[in-house]
Amino acid sequence: MTPAQKAMNQLAAWPDLSPCEAGCGTGRALRSARDEIVHFHSDRDVDLHLTARAIQRLHYDFAESTAIRLVPGSRWVTIHLDCDADVDLLLSLVSVALKAHTGPQSPPAATEPLMTVCNFHRVTVLQRDEADEA
Repeated sequence: MTPAQKAMNQLAAWPDLSPCEAGCGTGRALRSARDEIVHFHSDRDVDLHLTARAIQRLHYDFAESTAIRLVPGSRWVTIHLDCDADVDLLLSLVSVALKAHTGPQSPPAATEPLMTVCNFHRVTVLQRDEADEA
C-alpha cells in the first residue's frame, strides 16, 4: 500500500470528511461540508487546502519540513509522502485544515492574491535521494 493510499484510507474514516473527485480533475479528494480539503494526485503527492491564516501561522514550521512545498499566493500546501512520518504530518495538518475551514472565514484583503485551485502542476517534487544529489 502506498503512503497516499494509507493516508486516504485513514482519512476516509473521519466523520468530517467524505470522498469525492478532485475539483482540479486529477485524482481523488476528500471534502468537508464546506470545502475540498485534500487532493490525492498520485501515490505520493497530496495537496492540502488550508486558510491564509493557517499557512501564515505555520509558515516557519513548513520551511523546516522536506515534505512540504508552498506556492506563493496559494492556499494549498503540497505534501510529498515518502514515509510514515509524512503520512502522520498530513493527518495532523488535515486536522488543522478542518478546524480552519469550520471557523468564520475572513474575506481576502484586496492586496492578497488568491489562487483557489490546488497546486497540481505548479510544484515539482524531487525524490529525497534526488534532492540530496542536487
